[in-house]
Amino acid sequence: MDRRAFLMSVSGVVAAPVSVWGPGTAPPGSDALFSAWMQGFVDRAAGAGWSRAQIEAVFQGLQPDPRVIAADSRQPELSKPIGDYIKGVVADSRIAEGRSRRDANPWLAATSAEYGVPAEILVAIWGVESSFGRIQGDMDVIRSLATLAAEGRRKDWAEGQLLAALRILFTAQASREQLKGSWAGAMGQTQFTPEDYLSFAVDGDGDGRRDIWGSANDALSSAANFLQRKAAWRRGEACTREVVLPASFDYGLAEGVKQPWAVWRGLGLRPASAPLYGPIVDEPAQLLLPSGWTGPAFLAFPNHFAIRAYNNSTSYALAVDLLGQRIGGAAPLTRPWPDDLPISRSDRIAAQESLQRMGYDVGAVDGVLGLKTRQAARGWQKTRGLPADGYLSYALIQQLKTEGGVSASVPPPPPPER
Repeated sequence: MDRRAFLMSVSGVVAAPVSVWGPGTAPPGSDALFSAWMQGFVDRAAGAGWSRAQIEAVFQGLQPDPRVIAADSRQPELSKPIGDYIKGVVADSRIAEGRSRRDANPWLAATSAEYGVPAEILVAIWGVESSFGRIQGDMDVIRSLATLAAEGRRKDWAEGQLLAALRILFTAQASREQLKGSWAGAMGQTQFTPEDYLSFAVDGDGDGRRDIWGSANDALSSAANFLQRKAAWRRGEACTREVVLPASFDYGLAEGVKQPWAVWRGLGLRPASAPLYGPIVDEPAQLLLPSGWTGPAFLAFPNHFAIRAYNNSTSYALAVDLLGQRIGGAAPLTRPWPDDLPISRSDRIAAQESLQRMGYDVGAVDGVLGLKTRQAARGWQKTRGLPADGYLSYALIQQLKTEGGVSASVPPPPPPER
C-alpha cells in the first residue's frame, strides 16, 4: 500500500479534505475546470524543456478519474485501533513469507551491507507496501496526478509529481504502460512517488535500468538508498525497543521531549527483550504509548523516525520495525495489544467538541485525534485522576461526551473473541 493511501487506511489520521468537485464525483473530460487546468499545465510544462506536442500527446483524451477524487475526499468512518492494525501486519503468514523472501534473495545481504539498512527492514517495507510485489496498483499515474492537481487541494505537490512522471516518461526510464500505481501516484514494489524515483531509485541488479516495478532488487535497493540518503538511516542502531515501565510512572512523558537512554533508565525503564539489529544507544529517544498505558510501551530511536521519513505515521513505522524484528527471529511483544473497540468518526468529533467545551484546545474539530487532541486529552485525564497517556479509548470517549454534554452514538459491535 502506498504511503499516502496508508494514511487513509488507518482511519482517523487524515482529515477529510474538501473536493472542489464534490466527493465521489468527477466532471466529464470536457468539464471547464479540468480543461482549464490542463491547458495551464501544458503551458507551464512546455517551458520545462519538452515540446508542446510531446505533452499534448500524453494528455490526449485524458479525463479526471472519479476513483481518485473519492479516495482523496474520504475519511474512514471507523477508526481501527492501532493494535489491530499492527497485529494484522505482523501476522504469522507475513512473517513466514518475509523470511522465505529474505532467504530466497541472496543479493539482500550485499544491499544491506552497502546501505546499512537491515535486510529484514527492507523485506518488511516490501511486504507492507505491495505484499511483496503482488499489489502495486493498476491506476494510470499520469491520470491520477492530473486529477489531484486539477482538483486543486494539493495542486503544487501534484503538479511537481506530474512533472517528475513526465520526465521519467520522456527520458525513457519507464513506459507509459509501466507508470501504474496507486490513486495517489505511488509506484512499484516499494511505492515510490515519481520525484522519489528520480532522486533515489537505483539499479540494484545491474541491468542498466531502475525498474522498481519488475525487479525486487531494484525496488528494495532503492528503498535502502532512500532510507540512507534522505532519511539518514544510522547503521547498526535500533529503531524502536519495547520497554517495561515502572509502577507510578508519569504517562504524560509519552510523545514528549526525546531523552537519552541514560535518562529513561534513570526513570525506571528497562528493555523488555534483547536487541535484534543493534544495541540500545545513548541517543535521544521518544517514549511511545500508541495504545495507552494498558498496551505495550516503546522507545523510538532515530531510525524509527527514518522510517517515518518514508511514511510519516507512527503506526506504519512501528509495524515495519516489528515485522522486521519478527522476520529476523525476535520474540513477540511481552505486553499484548489491548482489545480496543473501533471508534466512529462521529465519536471522534464528539470527543473533540467535549474537550473544547471544557476549555481544552484541540485545534480543528475534524475527527482526527492528532497530537493537539492527545495533548488536550492528557490535560483532561490529569484533572480526573486518570493515567494521562493522551489515549482516547472508546470508554473514555463516552465519559468525555457525558461530561461535555454531547449526545452519544450507537456503540460499535464488540471485537471478535480470540
